[in-house]
Amino acid sequence: MSALEVVEGAASALTGGLWKLAAAAALLLAAGAGGGWWLAAHDRDLARQQLKAEQAKSAGLAGAIETQNIMVGGLAAAKADADTRRLAAEQAAAVAGKRYSAASAALAGARATTCDEAMPAVDRLLESLR
Repeated sequence: MSALEVVEGAASALTGGLWKLAAAAALLLAAGAGGGWWLAAHDRDLARQQLKAEQAKSAGLAGAIETQNIMVGGLAAAKADADTRRLAAEQAAAVAGKRYSAASAALAGARATTCDEAMPAVDRLLESLR
C-alpha cells in the first residue's frame, strides 16, 4: 500500500464522514429553524389575540366617551335653559320689587289703629302687587 493509497483512503473516509456530519448539522439547523418559525407564529397569534382584545376595549371606551359627550351636550342645553329661566325670574323679581317699592311708598303715610282702618290700605297694597 502506497502512501498515496493511504491518503486516498483517509480522504474518502473523511469525506464519507463529513457528508454525514454536514447532513446531521443541516437537519439540526432545519429543526431549529422550524421550531423558531413555530414559536414566532405562536407569538404572532398571541399578539393578534391581544390586539383584538385591546381593540374591543378601545371600541367600548370610544362608545362610552361618545355617550358621555352626548350627555354633556344635554347638560349644556339644560344649563342654557336654566340660565334663561333664571334671567326671566330675575327680571320678574326686579319688576315685582319695583311695584312693591312703589306700593310701599304710596302707603308710607297711612296709619291705622283698627283692622277696619287697615284693610283699605292692605287691599291697595295687594292690588298694586298683582
